Amino acid sequence: MGDRSAIEWTEATWNPTTGCDRVSRGCDNCYALTLAKRLKAMGQPRYQRDGDLRTSGPGFGLTLHPDSLELPFTWKRPRLVFVNSMSDLFHAQVPVEFVRQVFEVIAATPQHTYQVLTKRARRLRRLGSSLTWPPNLWVGVSVENADVVDRIDDLRGVPAALRFLSCEPLLGPLSDLKLDRIGWVIAGGESGINARPLHQDWVIGLRDQCTRAGVPFFFKQWGGRTPKAGGRELNGRTWDDMPLSLPVS
Repeated sequence: MGDRSAIEWTEATWNPTTGCDRVSRGCDNCYALTLAKRLKAMGQPRYQRDGDLRTSGPGFGLTLHPDSLELPFTWKRPRLVFVNSMSDLFHAQVPVEFVRQVFEVIAATPQHTYQVLTKRARRLRRLGSSLTWPPNLWVGVSVENADVVDRIDDLRGVPAALRFLSCEPLLGPLSDLKLDRIGWVIAGGESGINARPLHQDWVIGLRDQCTRAGVPFFFKQWGGRTPKAGGRELNGRTWDDMPLSLPVS
C-alpha cells in the first residue's frame, strides 16, 4: 500500500481492508492471495489473520484497518488511487458502516480520484441507495467470462460518477456486451506459474465492441509466467485509453 503502484491503470493503492475469499473462476490464481501468504511469512502485521483454506489462505483473512483511513489525507499531490488492491470493499464481512467511512474519506479528499473494483456486484447494488456517492469515485466490477456478465447490470444500478469493467484475467469470449452507461473497459491476461491462456480473438472482440460503443479500452497485458512476459501490444500498438479526467478541487 502506498503512493506509487506498478499497476498500469492506476497511480497509487490504498487498502483499508485486506483479505478476501474466492467467488468465481477469476479468483483461482489470485495474485493477492499468493502475496498475502508471503507477507505473512515475512511478519507483515496486516497479513497475520488466516482465511478459510477452502476459499482463502494464510494471511488472507478479511481484516479491517481503520488506521489506514488517514492515509489519503497525507498525499498532497493529486493521484489516481486503486482502493483495495488486496481485498474487496464489498465483501460480506466488511460492515456497511466501514464502507461508509471509506466513502467519507474519498469525499473529503477531492484532489484524488478513486477506483473501487469488486466481484460482489450484488452487494454493491443492494448497498448503493444507502451510500453517499462522491463525484471523485469510479466503481467497477470484474467480468472474467460470460458466466458473470450479470455483474454489469448490477453495476449499472449504482449512481457512481463513472462505471468500469475489469476483464482480467479474461478467461473466455465476451460477446454482445451491453456497454451503455459503462465508461471504461480494462482487459488483460493472467500471470503466474498456473496462468491460463488468453486468446487474441477474445481481446480483439472486446476491443471492437468498445470502439463501436465509444468506450475507452485499456489493454493491460497478455500475461504468462510473469505479468510482462507476453508484452502489451495488440495489433502492433498499446491500448492505454483512459476515461476523461474528473474535475477536482
